[in-house]
Amino acid sequence: MVKSKWFSIFMAVGLVLLAAFSFKAAKDAGAFRKYPKPAYLSDEESALRPVYQELSRKEQAVYEALYRGIINGKEHIALPYEVPEETYSRLFRIIEKEEFGFFHLDSKYYTADKVRDAHVIYRVDGEKRESMKKELEDGITSGLSGVAYNTDEYEKVMRIHDYIVRNCKYVESDSTGFCSTAYGCLVMKEANCEGYAKAFGLLCSRTGIKCVLVTGESYEGENHAWNQVCVNGEWYNMDVTWDDTDVPGDMRRVYFLTNDQEFNITHKSDGELFAPFPCGDNDNNYYKINGQYAETLEQAREILFRELYNGSSTVEIKFASEQLYNEFMDVYVERQEVFPVLSEAGRLRENTSVSVRENAPERLITILISE
Repeated sequence: MVKSKWFSIFMAVGLVLLAAFSFKAAKDAGAFRKYPKPAYLSDEESALRPVYQELSRKEQAVYEALYRGIINGKEHIALPYEVPEETYSRLFRIIEKEEFGFFHLDSKYYTADKVRDAHVIYRVDGEKRESMKKELEDGITSGLSGVAYNTDEYEKVMRIHDYIVRNCKYVESDSTGFCSTAYGCLVMKEANCEGYAKAFGLLCSRTGIKCVLVTGESYEGENHAWNQVCVNGEWYNMDVTWDDTDVPGDMRRVYFLTNDQEFNITHKSDGELFAPFPCGDNDNNYYKINGQYAETLEQAREILFRELYNGSSTVEIKFASEQLYNEFMDVYVERQEVFPVLSEAGRLRENTSVSVRENAPERLITILISE
């Protein structure tokens, strides 16, 4: 009887200890943690986030939880749903790319087979983050100083494009780690392609214009990032980085509001995070609007004569086809037929010289006149 009694006591104590250990383990694993109910971005917030609108309802709830937590600088964020690694990784990467103002968010992140509690890494936090936020707001104010809120969307986008081209220098990397952020572009004035694209997206969104960041490759196979922007109800491709030559006073709009047919000659989206929006319209192509788009050799000559006659020292002509581009190069550059046109326009002097800047992939020729 005594032996049986002590055995029962030991068993009871063991069960209590096992229960306590199991409770602690379950608690540590989050079994008793209170998780948030699904919530969603407001209609106003959603309207300026086209990629968010493409997500499923469940994905939108996870996105919202991450978005709110990151705004508040939380390192651990409880999610309303448990999601597989692939889903979490995609949603986090979308936020890191498409929330253009999240300069403090690191591109590195923790994940697991299943994720219910997100562990977020920040580039900077605390007082430093708040001071940098103020600097970024000042940079946004400067970037939008020439953008009138009652102007047409086309004009807004052009002014934003031109401001970034004039005020940022391209760098592949920097010691601060912010060159891939809007902060790098608008505050430090140095950025890589991702920093350019995020700054452009941030300024557009502040004026109520929908914009997304697209990742992929250049025609040379290099990793690259650019934008798509919705202007007056139509989607267009935009590459601010490639329009910046870093030459003072040199303003290009080669990659300004182009359709897929033109843009995809030199850019290829990877489609990893979302399917890019179809861009079929070419009516807002800068060269078409400004009468610098040639569909025949005769039109190209007319453009050249008109610009020279009007006193231009820099003449840009965009060609409708590669064949036409090569034909113009052969006639007016190789055979130097540009000089008779100069003479006809009254621009040929004894010391007149002509140089040509070629852009064969984009079928664009720039003729520079020095008198």
